[in-house]
Amino acid sequence: MDTKAERVLLVALFHELVLKGNNRPFFYRVALRNLQVALSDFGVRVRRVPPQFAEVRTPPELEQAVRERLCSVIGVEYVAPAWRTRHTWEEVLQGVQRVLTEVGSFASFAVRCRRTDKRFLFPAPEMESRLGAAIAEWTGARVNLTQPERTIWVRVLSEGVYIFAERFEGIGGLPVGGSGRVVALLSGGIDSPVAAWRMMLRGCQVEFVHFHSFPLVSRRSQEKARQLVQHLTRYQYRSRLFLVPLAEIQQHVLVLAPPEFRVVLYRRFMYRIAKRIARQLRAHALVTGESLAQVSSQTLPNLAVIDAAAEMPVLRPLIGMSKHEIVELARRIGTYEISIQPDEDCCSLFVPRHSATRSDPEQIAALEARLPVEELVQRALQEQECVHERFPLRVPPGAPEPA
Repeated sequence: MDTKAERVLLVALFHELVLKGNNRPFFYRVALRNLQVALSDFGVRVRRVPPQFAEVRTPPELEQAVRERLCSVIGVEYVAPAWRTRHTWEEVLQGVQRVLTEVGSFASFAVRCRRTDKRFLFPAPEMESRLGAAIAEWTGARVNLTQPERTIWVRVLSEGVYIFAERFEGIGGLPVGGSGRVVALLSGGIDSPVAAWRMMLRGCQVEFVHFHSFPLVSRRSQEKARQLVQHLTRYQYRSRLFLVPLAEIQQHVLVLAPPEFRVVLYRRFMYRIAKRIARQLRAHALVTGESLAQVSSQTLPNLAVIDAAAEMPVLRPLIGMSKHEIVELARRIGTYEISIQPDEDCCSLFVPRHSATRSDPEQIAALEARLPVEELVQRALQEQECVHERFPLRVPPGAPEPA
């Protein structure tokens, strides 16, 4: 068949892009950079297709792998293997024939056209009518606009006309790096990785802090935290994990504080330390995986007392979710199987059977007055370790760096 149609992957970027006003070019640049970084180990290039699309040309043998990678990029609405033609009716018809050859036979169909660039070709309803008549003549199938067996999409854009019959849904959300930087407290359980991922979905670059009780316990929780960060880095391409010792702080709290207030005091120390790390990284907020009333330390009175130690915004994307909803999301994003591995979490060390559900700010302040708070915070920061993770692991020279 004599046609200049070219096989490409058409990437539809996040639908919220149209709401961004003067910030739209910034978000578009971030999205395109993320696409290029995500594909950097494939050696393919991403091409911009205004107003909110991108195009990737790839060898046939890599198309499926590249498509699957694109569908895991936050900010992608869908990926469509498409035939791109120039803005002539003859080439559009040839492109449609290419698509029909690929999809095989069908009994009913619909044509859905959108003409973003109105300089070219006919109005969308006329294109749908003309193409519908041609497809019916070629295939013998009937038009069914309500429940078609096969849908043919046609997008008229400034870079060409894109024709496709399959769309693979992406994650959606805002491109990572477009909403600033946050620091997530990563416990190693089910909730905190999900909370971090949900902030990525809203465009945040997430850095991680994990508190451990080594050498009082093994390094198992640190190893699990690193596995979780390695997995989550697939969604944002570069991460830092700060491993901070809490054992000395816990020992001081154990001696000087009543058992029912230990968890609240531990959390306040964590927030103080995470705040210092966040300021060093120029992050704007802390992120935690707390869900309201899930455990005794996560009641409103306790959360208010704990938050006071942060002195910066604390974001809780799971606060209104049930445990079942959180588990289902953990399964979906791939962190659940890692999270349920046994470990020795610092929050389970020296914790009584029953913790206070309502902390009094004055009582907590009095207890902390008996502790060398600043000295303990400084020592923990001095003994922290930083682990860098990136994805893809093999990045060729000249590939763009993530934010």
